[in-house]
Amino acid sequence: MSSSNFKWFLIILLAATGLVTIGCATTVPLPAPPPLPPPGSPSKVVIPEGRGEPEERPGPRAVASLQMTEQGRVLLEQKKVDDAISVLERAVSLNSANGQNYYYLAEAWLLKRNTKQADEFNYLAGIYLEGDLKWMSRVEEQKKMIKNFSLAPQ
Repeated sequence: MSSSNFKWFLIILLAATGLVTIGCATTVPLPAPPPLPPPGSPSKVVIPEGRGEPEERPGPRAVASLQMTEQGRVLLEQKKVDDAISVLERAVSLNSANGQNYYYLAEAWLLKRNTKQADEFNYLAGIYLEGDLKWMSRVEEQKKMIKNFSLAPQ
């Protein structure tokens, strides 16, 4: 083999080896994204900070639900009970873990003199507001009002 043929042989051999090596490279699969929370669960976005513990901020659904809760409360103050119920039910659909929605729904149904519905929503408010002493005292007071109202002659 002449030296020029040998150079070409080495070049082709190295190129072929490179192609085989590149073709056999394995790819590392990316990890699967974390599963989405089930509908109705409190949506939280964790914002990492430079130091200390990560800060939790409510997600957009939770924020929208809180705004609707306030809107429903104002409608109740204005005695627009049906409108308040509609807004508060939408707020529940955005964030079913917000116990204040259930509290105000119980208030609305009590204003409509439907103690059965009021009692159901009061019960749910008690479940979701269990850790909040301020709200639990309001829930307990509301429960007494519902009981007294249902016992009163109509």
